[in-house]
Amino acid sequence: MPAYPGDSAGDIVAALTALPTGTPVSEVARRLMDLFTSGSIAPGTRLPPERQLAATLEVGRSAVREALAALEILGIVDVRPGSGTYLRGTASELLPQTLRWGLLIGERNTVELLELRSGLEIFVARLAAARADPVTIAAVGEQVARMRSTIGDLKSFARADLEFHHALGRAADNAVLVDLLHVVRSLLQVYADRAVHSQDAARIALDEHDAVYRAVRDGDPDAAASAMAVHMATASARLSEDLSD
Repeated sequence: MPAYPGDSAGDIVAALTALPTGTPVSEVARRLMDLFTSGSIAPGTRLPPERQLAATLEVGRSAVREALAALEILGIVDVRPGSGTYLRGTASELLPQTLRWGLLIGERNTVELLELRSGLEIFVARLAAARADPVTIAAVGEQVARMRSTIGDLKSFARADLEFHHALGRAADNAVLVDLLHVVRSLLQVYADRAVHSQDAARIALDEHDAVYRAVRDGDPDAAASAMAVHMATASARLSEDLSD
């Protein structure tokens, strides 16, 4: 396991530059995150001591300490008392935490998040139609069947709805895209809580999901994207109406 000083750990100090006076802790953490996800620092590398990071960034040690504590909570680094602070995982493994952190510290606008989710879901549907194999197609179809059988139980229907999107993500075979979509969905938890209010809304949602499934089954990316666009428009409008009540 690489350890400070030497090898990759030395690159940490070399890659960092001083931050402006009065820089908040979040900016220290952001600078470290940019470095950690660049792929230039090997997983398991022990970071330089707080005092050296603070001197390089020209900030107080407390800012570095708080930034590292925040990154530990997010699972980016591992702080081991008496040993040091170590980088966890590869750049690709850190990506989901990075995306979630970046979105959480920014100002969140529900409408913008809905727009982002819509775009991602549409692209996932397009990729799924182009890449799905018989096994993943069957998994998507199973969730449509579950939705159909639970239309009288809205909670169960909502779970099947979510599993449909998870199955579609697996069919799309793009882990980074799915990770980003998961982050957006987690920030829109209210979306899942208010998915459908009535059997009429559930029937509409079922028809929309079935249209996406049929397009994926037929290997038609354009039709899958169009069907998902229709579903996202309906679902986003429903949530927007709920939030305006």
